[in-house]
Amino acid sequence: MKLKTLMTWNLRVSAVYAVGIWTMLGSYSYYRYMRPKDDTPEVLQQPRDPNEHVHETAHSKTVIIYKKDFVPYTTRIYNFLRPVSGEPGSGDGDK
Repeated sequence: MKLKTLMTWNLRVSAVYAVGIWTMLGSYSYYRYMRPKDDTPEVLQQPRDPNEHVHETAHSKTVIIYKKDFVPYTTRIYNFLRPVSGEPGSGDGDK
């Protein structure tokens, strides 16, 4: 390839890159500054139960309820499988 051909392709690629960047920045500024303003502050709901925690976002609402003396499932499974797994010192050497 000749040097002139390389310079032409460099100019073309640079122009496409510049157009893409300015389009992205223009779109961001348009959507950022032209969207409707929401002046109402988000009202946080107070939980009805002290063990109930509500986390709400724009797309989802999560309610977490903590129960007294609740054992997680992972701990239950671990306690169930622990005797079978053969802990150290549980062999015939204890006799």
